[in-house]
Amino acid sequence: MALVAGRYARAFAEVITAQELDGDKTAQELDDLAAMISESHDLRNIFQNPAVEHKQKLGLLDAVMKQAGGPKLLRNFMAVLIDHNHIGQMKEIARMFRRELDARMGIADAQVTSARELSATEKKDLEKQLATVTGKKVRATYSEDAELLGGAIVRVGSTIYDGSVRGQLEKIKQQIATA
Repeated sequence: MALVAGRYARAFAEVITAQELDGDKTAQELDDLAAMISESHDLRNIFQNPAVEHKQKLGLLDAVMKQAGGPKLLRNFMAVLIDHNHIGQMKEIARMFRRELDARMGIADAQVTSARELSATEKKDLEKQLATVTGKKVRATYSEDAELLGGAIVRVGSTIYDGSVRGQLEKIKQQIATA
């Protein structure tokens, strides 16, 4: 299933980048539609039910798109998903689409957990350092964990940078134990 969702996500990302459209806006619209469909049992049932005529599904899609205010390109993409019976994978396709766009635009997501709330200047400096390390533009989300005692832990993809006091104390403890 992930393979199929990845193919649709890459194909849609290719169209968006080729037409130089706003990727963030399109990703948000796709996320919104995916959420709308996944939250509505009736919509899911109609779109996925083989007994419902294709023409009726497209009519409903047009009504949903009119209400949501999405662009024609997104409507056409949704129609392809309906045509190929993959509308049930919309959430996964939307997630993979955003990941694909980020990769094409050189953006890395970073989750930063710090012992205290960081100031705007500290956030900016940290994002600048992460951009240097990763070679990508960094989009960071921040959270707090007082148990870190000080410093921060940053996760970029599968890489974790532990600059917390708790992490440093843990390293010292291991060094003492192995000495």
